[in-house]
Amino acid sequence: MFPCLRYSIIVLLVADAALAARKKHRQLESDEDDGNTSSWLSMFQAEQAVIDPCQDERGTARRCIPDFENAAFRRRVHASSTCGKVATRHCQVNAVRDSVGLAGTTNEELVRTCQMCDASNPSTSHPAALLTDVNNPSNLTCWMSEAFNVNTPQNVSLRLSLGKKFELTYVSLQFCGSKPDSLAIFKSSDHGKSWQPFQYYSTNCEKTYGKSSRQKLSVHNEHEALCSDPNADKNGNSNNRIAFSTLDGRPSAYEFDKSSLLQDWVTATDIKIEFRRLLDPRQSESLSSENSIDDNDEDNSWTNETLNSAPVASTQEIKQAYNFYSVADLAVGGRCKCNGHASACVPSSSSTAETPDLECQCRHNTAGRDCEKCKPFYFDRPWARATSQNANECQPCQCNGHSRSCRFNMELYKLSGSRSGGVCIKCRHNTAGRHCHHCREGYYRNPEVALNNKRACKQCECHPIGSLGRICNMTTGQCPCKDGVTGLSCNRCQKGYQQSQSPIAPCVRIPQSEEPPIADGPADEDFEYDTDEVSSEDNEGACAECSRDINFEMICKKAFAIRAKILSQESFGQWARFTIEIRRILKNGPERLHKGLRHLWVPTENLKCRCPHLEISSTYVIVGSMQMHGGQLQPTFDPDGIIVQTSESLEKRIRKMVRKRSRCPE
Repeated sequence: MFPCLRYSIIVLLVADAALAARKKHRQLESDEDDGNTSSWLSMFQAEQAVIDPCQDERGTARRCIPDFENAAFRRRVHASSTCGKVATRHCQVNAVRDSVGLAGTTNEELVRTCQMCDASNPSTSHPAALLTDVNNPSNLTCWMSEAFNVNTPQNVSLRLSLGKKFELTYVSLQFCGSKPDSLAIFKSSDHGKSWQPFQYYSTNCEKTYGKSSRQKLSVHNEHEALCSDPNADKNGNSNNRIAFSTLDGRPSAYEFDKSSLLQDWVTATDIKIEFRRLLDPRQSESLSSENSIDDNDEDNSWTNETLNSAPVASTQEIKQAYNFYSVADLAVGGRCKCNGHASACVPSSSSTAETPDLECQCRHNTAGRDCEKCKPFYFDRPWARATSQNANECQPCQCNGHSRSCRFNMELYKLSGSRSGGVCIKCRHNTAGRHCHHCREGYYRNPEVALNNKRACKQCECHPIGSLGRICNMTTGQCPCKDGVTGLSCNRCQKGYQQSQSPIAPCVRIPQSEEPPIADGPADEDFEYDTDEVSSEDNEGACAECSRDINFEMICKKAFAIRAKILSQESFGQWARFTIEIRRILKNGPERLHKGLRHLWVPTENLKCRCPHLEISSTYVIVGSMQMHGGQLQPTFDPDGIIVQTSESLEKRIRKMVRKRSRCPE
């Protein structure tokens, strides 16, 4: 029995004894006080409650690992050679200790053991399946290879698929006869796509494998395979057993959790064993001489012969073979690799009877066959293997309930002091940002609900006329208002402003009555005109001037020529003030005008006969002068000016005249 297995059995026996004593002690306490029977039962039930191996009693995640097992048990082994294609008697000659002589020497007797190998008969076949069945030391079942010539040895291999990654502790081979002279153990971590040497055995390592049997291990080469003599087993195993310990002598074995090199070293999905040579060349030379036994010698000890053969027809010629490989048991001790994030492995969805694959039952928000990654949306910190100090549980991204997907950003993780590296993707509910923690453009934070509420962001309600745009402050919801406009949504005029009919300037400042505008003299504030009092003769005289056309002389004399839209009208005594939007400058004077809102002053007497005839929201070509109104030079319509409906041809004529203004008389 292996030392590790012996130790495990002792631990289990001690644990069972302690549990039995504890139960007995509780039973005696119950007999002394029958009134506390229900209390005792509840304590017993609590003791028997299922404990989650991946969480402690407070629900905190902790490292958990699957049970230690023989990963090879009942798994299929592929052998490159198996006897039985032709019925053959396989015989082995072994030296058996008989007695101790007077001088202390050991007397050995050569015993021949023969077995029939016939693949057509289940009772006499020796398939590779016998390598991983129940191993009974008192009734060994052996796989046997085909016979070969000892002088021209044939390499024979065994291949075992574990179904997924395992972290191995040992690989053990129990032989039905003597150990072979040379063999190699290989491992694969990618399901047989590539192979790495695990351990070599040979009586001549240099000649057979080109490796020294005295190689020393250090932290720099502890992931390399060694070579040793199969007959010099320092573990004291029996003569017919080879046991390879994966971590024995490896310097970092005591800090396994910190050594990614050793973690990769013990990880395997497949094991391959290659038998290179059966006997030492010196033994093979003597096999056919003094140590051999004549098949026709009836005095040989056939009573020691093991015959598990069925009757064979007398007409069949039975060949007898001595050179073959024979193994009783292949054991691979280890744990299903789950990186500390699962306590059990189960058959995967793709598992079949031919290919029984396994996968971990992942916990700690991990995923993958080996729990080697974080499951979707749990990318707030990088995946890590669980240790005895830290379960390294995968953490969800902090998206405030507004996203179902995210990604990990290592740079952000480092900048946060290794606290958070998740970046939310496709934020919903009109949110934006790395954590979906603020509102997207055109929305603002709703202070009445929590951040994780679906209605955390409200749409900006900016007034289409009163605001400068539809994008508000993401925190307060305040819209950008035009001049003179106020309110959260810019829907009312400020104090001192009044509403106009203009979509450009919806609110205009209320003029101060104590400072009336002036033209050439003080305005008559008490003047009010009534169109009914104007005589038709006056109308005819005034309106006659409206038919005048724009000419070069007018362009030369006047200070400006513009195209403007009438927005609103107010009366100030003898003057009417129009709010206009200048859209095009056709001519500018010393007092330069600019596009935008301005005031145009028109004498009220010119309006009595509707000359000029101005309508709100209409666009005109205005030719006039600059006069003082309210202490400032402002555009003014005078009798020598003109206001007419705009047209492209008219503006073209004016621009042509302006280009010739160098000809204007001084």
